[in-house]
Amino acid sequence: MKYNMKKWLADLAKNKKPIPLLSFPASQLLGVSVYEFTHNSMLQAQGIAQIATKTDGAAAVCMMDLSVEAEAFGCQIQASEHEVPTVVGILISDEDEAEALNVPEVGSARTGMYIEAAAKAKELVTDRPVLAGIIGPFSLAGRLMDVSEALVNCIADEDFVHAALRKTTSFLKEYALAYKEAGVDGLVMAEPLAGLLSPGLEEQFSAPYVKEIIDAVQDDNFIVIYHNCGPNTPLMTESLYNNGAGAYHFGDAIDIEEILKKMPSDKPVCGNISPSEQFLKGTYDSMYNETYALLERCSKYENFVLSSGCDIPPGAKWENIEAFFCAAKNFINK
Repeated sequence: MKYNMKKWLADLAKNKKPIPLLSFPASQLLGVSVYEFTHNSMLQAQGIAQIATKTDGAAAVCMMDLSVEAEAFGCQIQASEHEVPTVVGILISDEDEAEALNVPEVGSARTGMYIEAAAKAKELVTDRPVLAGIIGPFSLAGRLMDVSEALVNCIADEDFVHAALRKTTSFLKEYALAYKEAGVDGLVMAEPLAGLLSPGLEEQFSAPYVKEIIDAVQDDNFIVIYHNCGPNTPLMTESLYNNGAGAYHFGDAIDIEEILKKMPSDKPVCGNISPSEQFLKGTYDSMYNETYALLERCSKYENFVLSSGCDIPPGAKWENIEAFFCAAKNFINK
């Protein structure tokens, strides 16, 4: 089923359904390891479908594995049975290496498998939109040159960073278009590294590249939700709004109400129950109370949408996930 996603966005805050970044805990439902889950498209699709059956979310959100795109470029990936894959080592160390870097074909490494998984999930989930997940351009550049080096190089070697960003943006545009062609309804773009920059540096090294990707894919039937969990995001709301995303999603490193006060009310702002402190380490009662309190505090903002602060980890307790949805339902029906 195809959705008018422009209308879906307009209704998102009105229908009060949460939209957590919930995918990895499906490995528990299927009884498989995280390694298996991140290397098998059918398992991913079945997991997303089971989550849709088990929870009443506004959309089904596919995997947010931020190692996939870096692996396609040639980065070394550390994978384990029970943890989300991570990037290790450095692929490029100067401007010349960035300029010489080949932009991979979409479908290389595990990117093809992830596109296939999202397409299969779209076939299985028929009662709500299905959103894919990709990394943002500056966050991907940071994985190619090392996160700390990327932050330093924004001041020490601007040309190097821009050279890397031209390559990452070129690839991510094609990757996003491939998801669109696969039939899903949109994607969540995670650009957390940009949230560690100053507002001025974010405007230079993230904003124009993010906007380029969004402009290439977003229309009435396909949306981009921009995610940032960096602590500096309240300082850069004007720039973030101007990237043109259909909606915005913020992490628990910041006070979501501070963002809501600053962001225009015509775009949904989603957040931000802590994935680690509540979904992973909390109890049913602590999750319920935290979620209900956030709804009481932020529901006065017409564009607020309840969500997790970031991607929910594989080991999150399902009783805590259930408490999250229970609090949302009871708040709506009070």
